Amino acid sequence: MKNINRFYLSMFTAVLFILLLPLRAYAQDSLKVYISADMEGIAGASSSSQVSSNGREYEKFRRILTMEVNAAIEGAFAAGATEVLVGDSHGNAQNIDVELLDSRVQLVRSWPRSDGMVHGIDESFDAVVLVGYHAREGDYGILAHTFTGSVSLTLNGEPSSEATFAAAIAGHFGVPVVFLSGDQVITSDAQRQFGAIEVAVVKESFGFNAAKMLHPEEARRLIRAGVERGVRQRDDIQPYVMESPVSLELRWEDPAMAEIVSLINGSERINGMTTKFTGDDMIEVVNFFEVVHHIRPPQ
Repeated sequence: MKNINRFYLSMFTAVLFILLLPLRAYAQDSLKVYISADMEGIAGASSSSQVSSNGREYEKFRRILTMEVNAAIEGAFAAGATEVLVGDSHGNAQNIDVELLDSRVQLVRSWPRSDGMVHGIDESFDAVVLVGYHAREGDYGILAHTFTGSVSLTLNGEPSSEATFAAAIAGHFGVPVVFLSGDQVITSDAQRQFGAIEVAVVKESFGFNAAKMLHPEEARRLIRAGVERGVRQRDDIQPYVMESPVSLELRWEDPAMAEIVSLINGSERINGMTTKFTGDDMIEVVNFFEVVHHIRPPQ
């Protein structure tokens, strides 16, 4: 009788194991990557004529942007990605050529949207890739600015770039940034903040506009290879997590903006040009910023 019971128990265990195999395979094989794309940090770009929608070279450079994003997509899938979401995150967030974009991905476009440059990120993602990013306001990289170009900001007292913001939002969900491309200023800054992430230096800036550029084909080669390495090494990279509560200080170039923002509940005016908001976590901070980011003072 005991032998019969053992037989049926063994059979039940074997059947259960077979039935659960697809779920185990899904759990092990699912690998989601978020790619956030800015534009000032792509190969060849050095002035507003290339990255502004009314610029004379904009159409050419939006194709270059799309091809760099495609290189990142190729790297992600080569590393085992099963799903890739792309966030168009420059200017009006309608830059990527949807017909040239790799058909395996889905695309987030336009503003306003919650979670800013990584809208759609959550705990189900495994890695974040930042393509075409640039140095922060007040730094010396190509087209250095932070968001509007009329504000500089700190998170918990540290001067922060758009990449910092994206990484901190992803970090809230436990997702690490594994790769960033741009000039030598933002790539160095990213490795200082986020750890030993993969980078692709696609140009060496000499100032706000002048730089020594890689050919776009070489830039794409570096991006593809770097993303593949970064995604494969994702478990060795810690998410960039802001300690709560999170304070956001905004120094405005226009005092009228400081006046307007200081009227929002939870915001205070530190001095004539600076406002401060403290949120329980990074998501509360970014959603506050998405509101003030789209405010325009009266002319």
